[in-house]
Amino acid sequence: MTTWGFIGSGHIGSTVARLAIAAGHDVVLSNSRGPETLADLVAELGPRARAATPVEAAAAGDLVVVTIPLKAYRDVPVDALAGAVVVDTMNYYPERDGQLEALDDGSTTSSELLQAHLPQARVVKAFNHIFFQHLLDLARPGLDAGSDERSALAVAGDDPEAKGAVRRALDALGYDALDLGPLAEGWRTQPGQPTYGTPYAADAADWTAGARRVGSDELAALAASATRQA
Repeated sequence: MTTWGFIGSGHIGSTVARLAIAAGHDVVLSNSRGPETLADLVAELGPRARAATPVEAAAAGDLVVVTIPLKAYRDVPVDALAGAVVVDTMNYYPERDGQLEALDDGSTTSSELLQAHLPQARVVKAFNHIFFQHLLDLARPGLDAGSDERSALAVAGDDPEAKGAVRRALDALGYDALDLGPLAEGWRTQPGQPTYGTPYAADAADWTAGARRVGSDELAALAASATRQA
């Protein structure tokens, strides 16, 4: 059994938590406002869920999902995540996060910023390029990897063992994993790239209109066609 810790419990965080619980895992949720503000979500998720502080969620998780606005990444607890596998779902939106020169000029990526902030953690990029409703709707747990009914999600990371843990977790949730390589390749799934959001939408103009399957081959082709903008 895996315990998932969540630093941030918004759309993506709560959706991953739902999928984890459906897979028989436990979840520890946190946000910046305090555990008491998560009472309704915990009640909805049931007995496998509990609320905690970010430090407590970080310490409790076999996998710890960081799913907060990128502008707040320096608030992620450092000591509690030493040695941990950290799943980074964050994206850079300048209109929300403010301008970050190192991202604007292409000299680094958002996940590498988090890794630099957490030098003793093992950061893996995942879940950042799919709309939360599609993430819920496309999960196919119980099917073999490579099944024609399964969708793929991209992962990137520098630590092979950490990526292996995330791949196994994705499999349990009902997804195949496409390994993009090192953490620096995570830019291939950032906003504005061909992999981001739209491929999973039944209607590219209206992401709320339903989801479509994206297999590993299609996702790999989209990732290969990405163009880095500096």
